[in-house]
Amino acid sequence: MAVRTRFRTGWIAGLLAGLVALSACSSTPTKDDAVAGSDTFEKVTIKHALGEAVISKKPQRIVALGQGSTETAIALGTVPVGIEEYAWGSDETGYLPWIHKAVVERGRELPKQFKGGTELDIETIVGLEPDLILAPWSGVTQEQYDLLKDIAPTVAYREQPWVITWEEQIEVIGRAMGQQADAAKLIEDVKGQLAKATRPEYANITFSYIYNTGPGTLGVFFPTEQRVAMVSALGLKLDPAVETLRKFEVKGTDSASIGLENADKLAGSDLIFTFYTDAKNRAEIEAQPLYKKIPAVARGSVVAPTDQPFVTGSSIINPLTVPWTIERFTPLIDEAVAKLGK
Repeated sequence: MAVRTRFRTGWIAGLLAGLVALSACSSTPTKDDAVAGSDTFEKVTIKHALGEAVISKKPQRIVALGQGSTETAIALGTVPVGIEEYAWGSDETGYLPWIHKAVVERGRELPKQFKGGTELDIETIVGLEPDLILAPWSGVTQEQYDLLKDIAPTVAYREQPWVITWEEQIEVIGRAMGQQADAAKLIEDVKGQLAKATRPEYANITFSYIYNTGPGTLGVFFPTEQRVAMVSALGLKLDPAVETLRKFEVKGTDSASIGLENADKLAGSDLIFTFYTDAKNRAEIEAQPLYKKIPAVARGSVVAPTDQPFVTGSSIINPLTVPWTIERFTPLIDEAVAKLGK
């Protein structure tokens, strides 16, 4: 298991297989939804890294792959008929909790879940009869895309798998659904929620967001990675040292793999944010002498939630995850800040 709580490139995805990885009925928008779509629809063409999606009519039966697309579609008024399963981050309902909550509150039918990633269940997707497949933040391969595009117009990532800003994701989904204006409103609403949650007392506190893929490894997320963007929005400042790590960048992960031998490069980070795949992984990593020497780790200024849904929710910025995550995040941050002695 590894990064992206649904991680991106093959070597990370393989390590995070568990972490990142009948027919249901979609519903058209109603006045009860946070955003209601227009009845009119103008043909749209969306070019992306794997081809292009030509959408000629208002999507009614949406299938969502990867992360974040389900939540944005719901916020725009349409519950997908099918979504890629995410067992690692789900709760007792079998769904990501913010998705389950939003669908139930709207009185809609829960989407059909199916296997994704390298085991993408094409047969189930065919049976769902989608008229749009959303995968702008995913690891869909060219081979998979060539099958999907024959089922329905498919929107993949713009340049690289698993690399997109949260604003771009909402914007492209809004275009695909013919709701550009509504998507713009969602973006502003999310920004407003994050701004409201900003804590002035965090202003001069630096942080790094790290991960591991096993003993001896150390990865650091870059500023545009969504979990980093979430923490930054709360008012903390990303350690300037992170930008000096570009030579270690792993394409398609929005991160650098610097190795534990370079742990001293994070000496200026007041706080360390991270997560572990399981208790064994945590014990192995925290037992390493070089890891324990990272100043923030040594004084206990670490934010490392163990609740799998929370780890997932705090890794994604969208209209459903932000309100769910913020109320759970700040107490953990405050606890780590208290150990700074500032």
